[in-house]
Amino acid sequence: MQNVIKQVLDSANLIILGKDHKIRLALCCLLARGHLLIEDIPGVGKTTLAHTLAKLLGLNYQRIQFTSDILPADILGASVFDSKNHTFEFHPGPVFNQMVLADEINRATPKAQSALLEAMEESQVTVEGKTYPLPQPFFVIATQNPSHQIGTFPLPESQLDRFLMCIELGYPDYQAERELLAGQSRAELIGSLPALLPPGQLQKMQLAVAGVYASDALLDYCQALINFTRESPDYPCGLSPRGGLALLRAAKAWAFMAQRDAVIPEDVQAVLAAVAGHRIRTGGANSEAVVAPLLNKVAIP
Repeated sequence: MQNVIKQVLDSANLIILGKDHKIRLALCCLLARGHLLIEDIPGVGKTTLAHTLAKLLGLNYQRIQFTSDILPADILGASVFDSKNHTFEFHPGPVFNQMVLADEINRATPKAQSALLEAMEESQVTVEGKTYPLPQPFFVIATQNPSHQIGTFPLPESQLDRFLMCIELGYPDYQAERELLAGQSRAELIGSLPALLPPGQLQKMQLAVAGVYASDALLDYCQALINFTRESPDYPCGLSPRGGLALLRAAKAWAFMAQRDAVIPEDVQAVLAAVAGHRIRTGGANSEAVVAPLLNKVAIP
């Protein structure tokens, strides 16, 4: 399994240049059975990263372009009357894929955004009183533009909390951008990528992640971080129980990627900004700045 992880990371780094840590976080999120939110300005590779991971992991992939006039039925599907059989037949929407890219999700209205809530939480959708299971594994990778840009609807806290991680890609460094300018088209490179995981392999890896050991001392550290966010005046609201579980799941996945069978505090610290930043963010601060007091003031047991 570790060889496959290395192959996925190496291949992804050939497409998204100079962003190794962000790619590791994205893969960590998927191994932890989580959904990923990528927040950044247009044109830095958000969509490219999602498409690259789908290809390498062998997942069915569908991109949904969110706009101000998109409707829930455009995402979930709808029942259409069949005049031949005189019955209504359900036509699944684009959400019925293993990896769904919700592109520019914050350009849609809250009504359209909320169409993904049940899918993300329970891997199913309910249309006209009937429930339909989604294919497994199921992931949502959403991209959003900065909230100060024109035509955006901020994601409510309940929606943000459904995303296990939120990351920013940022601009490439000088050398990475030179390679990007001088190299081949990213779309052509993605088209030539092989699927590195056979069907069912990703689920096996996710089960292995769930089995990574977390000691009582490690759980004490996680609880100390969670309690600090709830008690400190620096944060308007603390991490929810879902946020705490997300932190532990992500730390287990990070330990698994590092070939460890037990979580250490450094694993928690490595994923803390991506897991907690969007949940306890204040003002316009980035995730690293938001969690800095946690890392500085909460002692490791």
